[in-house]
Amino acid sequence: MNRRTQISFQGFATTSPAKQQGSALVIGIFVITVMFLMASALINVLEDADEQVNLEVWGTRALAAANSGADSALAQLFPLDASTAICAATSDWAVPDVPGFHACRVALTCNAMLVDTVNHYRITSSATCETGDCDNDNGNCLRVNRQVEVEARD
Repeated sequence: MNRRTQISFQGFATTSPAKQQGSALVIGIFVITVMFLMASALINVLEDADEQVNLEVWGTRALAAANSGADSALAQLFPLDASTAICAATSDWAVPDVPGFHACRVALTCNAMLVDTVNHYRITSSATCETGDCDNDNGNCLRVNRQVEVEARD
């Protein structure tokens, strides 16, 4: 190989290892940063999913308590022994020590109307279930409200 060929191939030679030092460090830091951002995004998604599950559970409890309140009002309105119907204007009660409903309150209203000699009743049952420190305003409270409305006639 002559000298001229040797010079022309010298431009295509790879750079020396001394000039490449530190590039792996930059790539490593970049990969670690991207992985950290992906992990933090995944943690946020999991926290949001956990909060949604809590809201779903407490919402289901509140709906069940509201349905129970409406059932109770209907039982008073149409007793099995055919005694006088009671349409209490408003009543509030705390759900007794039933597992899962220990922090629920139910508010009932009953409106009676007479239309063409037929009694019409509208029962509204509103249940509120809460957990955490809802008395103080420190942001550590979960309160869910569900309302059921039932219409009946006799």
